[in-house]
Amino acid sequence: MRAVLIDIDGVLTVSWKPLPGAVEALRAVRDAGLGVVLVTNTTSRSRASVAATLAGAGFPVGAEDILTAPAATAAHLAGARVALLNSGDVGADLEGITLVGDDDDADVVLLGGAGPEFGYEALNRAFGRLQQGARLVAMHRNLYWRTDEGLQLDTGAFLAGLEAAADVEAEVTGKPSRAFFEAALGRLGVGAEQALMVGDDIEYDVLAAQQLGITGALVRTGKFLPQSLERASGRPDHVLDSFADLPALLGLAQ
Repeated sequence: MRAVLIDIDGVLTVSWKPLPGAVEALRAVRDAGLGVVLVTNTTSRSRASVAATLAGAGFPVGAEDILTAPAATAAHLAGARVALLNSGDVGADLEGITLVGDDDDADVVLLGGAGPEFGYEALNRAFGRLQQGARLVAMHRNLYWRTDEGLQLDTGAFLAGLEAAADVEAEVTGKPSRAFFEAALGRLGVGAEQALMVGDDIEYDVLAAQQLGITGALVRTGKFLPQSLERASGRPDHVLDSFADLPALLGLAQ
């Protein structure tokens, strides 16, 4: 094993607060000389903001270590006119695309992370654009995520309705898309067989990575639910109580 791909929300942190032992475990991975890239569908913050928050909590990371769904989306939609529906400010990671206003023509309807902005008026406006021929692109299709207040609805719950109503299928640019994981491997300069993916979403983090030949480790923190493991479309290579158990799995000293 030469490199580790790590989800952030639910694995290293919950509501941006470090989970027990996560900081120390990531330091052990770094000290062992393994490559690290944090792969996240977070759409509420830019890479620079995510890095600053994590570094402030003690994690040994910088912006160059982070691959976000918005950054991958920008590369995918370079040159397009985009109507964005998102909760949070990720403009810094959307270079190369043109964000349009409510009354402007758009090539693409782009969904980021869900929040208060996902009301009837905004979703109906997106529906109208899709009827006019705009492509539907989603940074991810997660159904929910965990905060310190419990599980909260995410984009996938709304995306399914738009797809059904407009009779279209969304292109997904973040996890679990193959291109997203391949971009992470490319950044690390390793092959799939040399990498481990650690996540709290069995389908979109772990099994999606395993389909590419990446070893998968599911953690029982974050959005993990026992029934999700039981009903999953496959089995993870490893199941850990938390990210704090990763050094022991890899045989690293702490």
